[in-house]
Amino acid sequence: MASNSAVPVEGFGTGAVRSGLPHDQGTGALAENICLSTTFQQLRAGKPTGSYIYSRSRNLNRPATSAVLQGLAVNSHVLSIASLYGGTHRYFTRLGASLEITVTYTNAIELDAANLVQENTTLLWIETPSNPTLFLVEIEAVTKVAHEKGVLVDVLMGALAFNSQELEEKISFIRNAGGGVPSPFDCWLAHRGIKTLHLRAAACSTSALTISRFLQSSKHVLSVNYPGLFSHPHHHIALKQHRKGLHGGVISFRIKGGMNVALKFCETSRYFTLAESLGGIESLCEVPAVMTHNGMRKEVRENSGVFDDMIRVSVGIEDVGDLVRDLEETLEKVAAS
Repeated sequence: MASNSAVPVEGFGTGAVRSGLPHDQGTGALAENICLSTTFQQLRAGKPTGSYIYSRSRNLNRPATSAVLQGLAVNSHVLSIASLYGGTHRYFTRLGASLEITVTYTNAIELDAANLVQENTTLLWIETPSNPTLFLVEIEAVTKVAHEKGVLVDVLMGALAFNSQELEEKISFIRNAGGGVPSPFDCWLAHRGIKTLHLRAAACSTSALTISRFLQSSKHVLSVNYPGLFSHPHHHIALKQHRKGLHGGVISFRIKGGMNVALKFCETSRYFTLAESLGGIESLCEVPAVMTHNGMRKEVRENSGVFDDMIRVSVGIEDVGDLVRDLEETLEKVAAS
């Protein structure tokens, strides 16, 4: 029987498919089993079988796919980019305020970080590419300042990587007490999705570049935000940071005619479904001003680059020719109306 032990691999795709738990030696099953048990038998009182007691603490699917959330201390300070996802902004302004956390926003965190970090700064927050403006942050420059100042750099990616036993113990306690862990089925789905991530990412990115070029040439479009375009102000950062020339499947653009036309576009498109999400296999579209970013004051939202006439699209894996034709027809239709 071939071994499934961890071995060095060259490509992301190989690692994504082959990494994780070994195949089931008893049945030979290739797919990871889903453990639905919420409690686990103990060998004797106070001595669990392995490290499993309640599934809210750990479950058998989490070792293959793990996500950790971390909270900030009361009275701490956060230095953040101004171009934030709406949900992040809500977290900082509402939940952060209740914990007396102060936040400083900047449009040039690479240049401003050294001067804006305070004694109680515990977190430098960057999202790159930002959502939905697709602004980029030079991660290396921010990381250098953070290390010099002794603060945490958190790149929005769904997980927090750290090297602190004390922090791990705190997070483990909160995770166990609050039960804020992915379910076994969620972990299994995520693990399965990781195996084809490189294929889907490549398909979405390739199509997004084609679509962004089309939008840039359209007479009905004011401007296009996509890091893969030469016209993008941070294209040089994209060339440095984005692997294999893949710049993601998210595009935002400003349409002529204002918010009403933007809304009409999203309601009319055939293949771009009006919905809030991104990164899936199906193409989606939304108007951030009234959807993902509607909780931000207009002046704050526009200062971060999110205008009323902006449309965000998440490119799926449909045939790119069909997507381009749909965009072209929809633009013509809403412009005529």
